[in-house]
Amino acid sequence: MRVVVGSDHGGFGAKDFVKKTIQKMGHEVADFGCHSTEAVDYPDVAQLVAEAVVRREYDRGVLIDGFGGAVCMAANKVLGARAVAAYDSVSARFAAQHDDANVLCLGGKTHGELILAEILKVFFTTPFEGGRHEGRLLKVGAIEQGRAR
Repeated sequence: MRVVVGSDHGGFGAKDFVKKTIQKMGHEVADFGCHSTEAVDYPDVAQLVAEAVVRREYDRGVLIDGFGGAVCMAANKVLGARAVAAYDSVSARFAAQHDDANVLCLGGKTHGELILAEILKVFFTTPFEGGRHEGRLLKVGAIEQGRAR
């Protein structure tokens, strides 16, 4: 699987570990920044990652900020992005299994390496269940297109 990773300065400290963990799982990883602890605007990195995933240049994306919420909010503004902030293995499993998330958002300041590794493992090994979830995702798409209700 081809994975693109990005972070803001709040997630920079965890990004190298995240990249190495994904690579150890056998996936190819591209890094869209940032590349230091110098302050950057999270919407810029989130947009780059989400757009690359939506264009199918990468199979999935991983975004990291201080707690996972800001990059998630920004990534979900990209039409076709299904970004979910996962805080534990349960939320990572539901993100993949029920939401068919294509962008995983993580907290670099709120999670240590053990939980980050577990979240990544679960997210990348859990298949989308389909079934009843497909109709719900179609409704999400209708909202994006302004066709809801």
